Amino acid sequence: MADHTSEQSIELGAGTGPLRGVKVVEIAGIGPGPHACMILADLGADVVRIERPGGQFLAGGPTMLLNRGRPSVALDLKNPEAVEVVLQLVRDADLVVEGMRPGVTERLGLGPEHCWAVNERVVYGRMTGWGQDGPLAQAAGHDMNYIAITGALHMMGQDPARPHFPANLAGDFGGGSTYLVIGLLAALLEARLSGKGQVVDAAIVDGTAHLNAMTSAFAAGGQFREERGANMLDGGVPFYDVYETSDGEHMSVGALEPQFFATLVRLLGVEETCPGQGEMDRYDEMREVLTRTFASRTQAEWIELFEGTDACVAGIVPISRAQEHPHLVARGTFVERDGMVQPAPAPRFSRTGPSLTTPPPAAAGAQTRAALTAWGVDDVEGLLERGVAVQVD
Repeated sequence: MADHTSEQSIELGAGTGPLRGVKVVEIAGIGPGPHACMILADLGADVVRIERPGGQFLAGGPTMLLNRGRPSVALDLKNPEAVEVVLQLVRDADLVVEGMRPGVTERLGLGPEHCWAVNERVVYGRMTGWGQDGPLAQAAGHDMNYIAITGALHMMGQDPARPHFPANLAGDFGGGSTYLVIGLLAALLEARLSGKGQVVDAAIVDGTAHLNAMTSAFAAGGQFREERGANMLDGGVPFYDVYETSDGEHMSVGALEPQFFATLVRLLGVEETCPGQGEMDRYDEMREVLTRTFASRTQAEWIELFEGTDACVAGIVPISRAQEHPHLVARGTFVERDGMVQPAPAPRFSRTGPSLTTPPPAAAGAQTRAALTAWGVDDVEGLLERGVAVQVD
């Protein structure tokens, strides 16, 4: 038999955040599900990630930060014995997270009822785009499809001819993983009071609509126009917009309140030539003044002038330079770990501060033996020998 004594062991309870001691079984998906489990792991939970042997599209590798903080276990879930392994893990878990189409985990024998049969307190989190029911529930989709039907995508951007989508931030991670984590933690708290778990149906369509509550309020009050670039927060006013500098970079201007607008025009030196903030019929003229003025200096010069003031102006930097911003450096917003610059855990806590633990697994199944052993699964070597579980060395 091979000697595995040199393999790195896994210690449960190693996290330092407020979720230390919470145990999570993640049935691996892509995008928002892994992001949610990254958050849970960052905050101290013990998460074990169950993957198919060989992994899946765009979901793994040593630089996939969404998988940090937890071991990868490769199991062939088409094998009933592998399903029993997952249920062994669920017996001692607080949360289960899955991101498959509705009905898939039930067909595998890992649906909510199967999990409650072995652990009635476990909270079962389901992450989908369309939700568990409705006419689109079984359809494929991605971030932009989900935010498209909620009214959110239609309003994005300043181009009257077409909407522009912000990568997959608004749907997958804003309306998706964020709401899944909120739901999981709320249901976990309730389960500790009631002794019973429940399903958290986290649908990106629901979360995105909820994120858009303020715009819904504006629309209900007759204060929102559906044309892009025609409202207060989408570039419809010149004092909340983006302006190009002389070196081709850009500045963000968000001087909405009168006192901030006054600071803006004073520091720009255009108090005598810029129309007043309330002169809506002269906004084109104001935009021309601001455009011309910002184009007269470099981004670095404007940053030096504005940073730390109440003008609500900030330079727009690419992600490769964000880690260098003095404010983010001072807060430690980005950290370098395992040769990668990456976002630090968020949010922050005064007493149980979270910390990064392990890097993303190099491959699906890289910690199968160690993780199953740490979680107390029976006959790990036998599972590996029979191909039920796969260890990637």
